[in-house]
Amino acid sequence: MKIRLGYVAISNTLGKKVTSSSTITFANYKKIISEEKKLEKLKTVALSNLVALEEILKFNIENDIHFYRITSALIPLVTHPEVGYWGHREILKKDFQYIGKIIKESNMRVDTHPDEFNVINSNNPKVVENTLINLNRQAEWFEDMDYKDGKMVIHVGGATGGKEGALKRFIMNFNRFPKSIKEKIIIENDDKTYTAKETLMLCKKLNVPMVLDIHHHNCNNNGEDIREMLDDIINTWDKESLPPKMHFSSPKDISLINKIDKKHSDFINPVDFIKFIEVLKEFNRDIDIMLECKEKDIALFKLTQDIIELEPRYKWIDKTTILVK
Repeated sequence: MKIRLGYVAISNTLGKKVTSSSTITFANYKKIISEEKKLEKLKTVALSNLVALEEILKFNIENDIHFYRITSALIPLVTHPEVGYWGHREILKKDFQYIGKIIKESNMRVDTHPDEFNVINSNNPKVVENTLINLNRQAEWFEDMDYKDGKMVIHVGGATGGKEGALKRFIMNFNRFPKSIKEKIIIENDDKTYTAKETLMLCKKLNVPMVLDIHHHNCNNNGEDIREMLDDIINTWDKESLPPKMHFSSPKDISLINKIDKKHSDFINPVDFIKFIEVLKEFNRDIDIMLECKEKDIALFKLTQDIIELEPRYKWIDKTTILVK
């Protein structure tokens, strides 16, 4: 079983100067009088983000990091209703192609996690419409990169009117989406509303891969043992070209009594992580694990060193890939 570790969006090693999430607020955008200068500002910010993304990807390659989440803020204001599509696909076509070339030649896995205001099962048609627009924008990034394995992680959403009705709305709205969007969506359990069991049932109905977030499961469950669901969760990925993807984080405050802190810690608790790996070992499937923690890649590097010290039986294929037998 091979475990690859990944991190989210920002490299804390590279520092704040290297960010692919630079933006311009709509308020400041409106202050620019000339339409030509407005476009120039959008182009400048977007190109800066792509240059930073290139630097981050090359940093990942140098450090054997094969799994990475691209920020949702890559292209400024492109989903704002009063700005919308401003021609970035044509303007930055070669830049996106070059980013895609880096990703494919290094065999890196990348995905996105659209923001929480994207709600497929909303009872407000306008929210669903905006969600479709936002998802389409990110799906286009993968298309422009010519990266066919790109996925977008989505939560089930709200529960207005009760979970049963909300799940039916999700299925109805999802089935109305174009194939180019549906084939890129993967669904994650959350820490407040939809448990791993409920998310798994939805994924089975839609034939969509499920992203297990183990911390969310610990925060939000009805007493289910995750071991009893793991086989089914992993099998939702059987038709995919890439291994199952999971999320792992540690609670920020461990002093709470009879409650798990939903906030993410700066680092990963290595003992808990190793325990989870030992559970996964029973299923003998390659797994990619996204670490969701405040210290990003620094936390990833620390976890690898902690594992080396705590569990010398594990073999390492490279700096961030564990071979567990």
